[in-house]
Amino acid sequence: MGAAESMPKPPLYTPLMLAATLALGFALCVYVLYAANLIAFPFDYDQGEGFEVHDATLLSRGELPYRDVESYPFYSSNYPPLFHLIAAPFVWLFGPAHWYGRLLSFAGSLISASAIAYAVHRDGHRQRWIALLAGLAFLSSNMVYHIGPLFRQHTAMVMFETLAVVVLARSYPQRKAAGIAGGLFLLLCAGYAKQLGAVTALAVTGWMFLRSPRRALRWTAGFGLAGGGVFLWLNAASAGQWWLQAVVANVNAFNPLQALALFALWFKLHGLLLIPAALLVVYETYCDRLSIYSVWFVAAALLGGIGSGTWGAGDSYFTTATAALCILSGIFLSRCRCRGWRLPRWAAGLPVSGGWGLLLIPLIYLGYARATLKMPTSAAFAPIAQALQIEANVRSDFFDSATYDVGGYANIGYFVNADDIAAGERIVELIQQSPPPVMSEEAGFMIAAQREVIGNPTQLRNLYLAGAYDGSALTAMIEQQQFSLLILRAQFYPTPVLEAIG
Repeated sequence: MGAAESMPKPPLYTPLMLAATLALGFALCVYVLYAANLIAFPFDYDQGEGFEVHDATLLSRGELPYRDVESYPFYSSNYPPLFHLIAAPFVWLFGPAHWYGRLLSFAGSLISASAIAYAVHRDGHRQRWIALLAGLAFLSSNMVYHIGPLFRQHTAMVMFETLAVVVLARSYPQRKAAGIAGGLFLLLCAGYAKQLGAVTALAVTGWMFLRSPRRALRWTAGFGLAGGGVFLWLNAASAGQWWLQAVVANVNAFNPLQALALFALWFKLHGLLLIPAALLVVYETYCDRLSIYSVWFVAAALLGGIGSGTWGAGDSYFTTATAALCILSGIFLSRCRCRGWRLPRWAAGLPVSGGWGLLLIPLIYLGYARATLKMPTSAAFAPIAQALQIEANVRSDFFDSATYDVGGYANIGYFVNADDIAAGERIVELIQQSPPPVMSEEAGFMIAAQREVIGNPTQLRNLYLAGAYDGSALTAMIEQQQFSLLILRAQFYPTPVLEAIG
């Protein structure tokens, strides 16, 4: 069937769609409250947030954070600079702090969800309600919930990736030069927000070659020159430290069991949307042309999922694939709503092609909302938790449908409270009462105490394992007891440093 046609709705369709909207709207409410809770928290919540603050601080002074880790203060960053550059004006206005980076990331997740809803509406025969649910589904994902409101560059990368794909989906086939240039620029921004953006760049350029090889060659040549030029400039400006810190230090050990466990968890949480998304990929393969969304989804799921098994990675590596998943499943369900298919005759009677089969659409989103449920179980949420018959399984007052049983799944998501703030303030007091220098495995406490940030444990560890870090200067300072206080969190320092501390 070529042209889309509106299908009559069964009586239960509207009530069930309202129920799905309410369920995913509740997930959004929890997400907003979680973001507000973290934005008000003045210390590190996720491992490494303080180092992101410090990167933004250095860039706000016009200094690159890619430095020689063999000399005091033994600091360097392993991430590209774009997200920290975006945060730099806030450093000028408010000084080093966590709240504006978290606010920027949270806003980025909302922009990604809006782009997803727009893509589903535009390319799914303008089914507004389904488009809204697709955007809400992205924000309901446990993996998006984790990373969304943190002072981390991952959410910004996903935002730029999603915007790039949505722009290029129409601009490239229609030969709109301004749109293609804008989409490729957004793709470049994604890569310089975080290195993982290279996966989307590969997927997008591969799709462009599938559609029009000659045109793709012209555009990707310019894209490659621009990206390579920035890379070479950063390497020259940092005296070669950019290559060492951003590339060499990111080649980490791979744990296949962690990757498999995270794949299984992703399927468990998102399975109800994975089925329609996969069906659309199959449909495009055999009955239509492969869309940029399908190529993006397959590449992000495979490469991002494999990447989740590396040391230091985790469930956030599925965020890009989840964005593609929400677009594909939304378009599939939108086409089911209005019969926007070119199907062989034997498939004309599929249950989702009309009539009572339409009830599958809200039921899928309702089931997905239940599969990804996470919420506090105390205070105002206690009656809801009781009605849903769920008990806290994270700390003593928070429920997460995924729990923490899978390696690589972030041990975060719960709301911080007054005890957490008091504990952070006590650590800051200890730093302020100790003469400098003090070294802390989390930089946020040093920033709050207005002390110099010394070292970056995971970066030093990765360089040590790559054979690119000696560490004798730092271990000598520790052995000579030059630090008045050492604060550990997870003992991520290289082995020689930990031995010196011991």
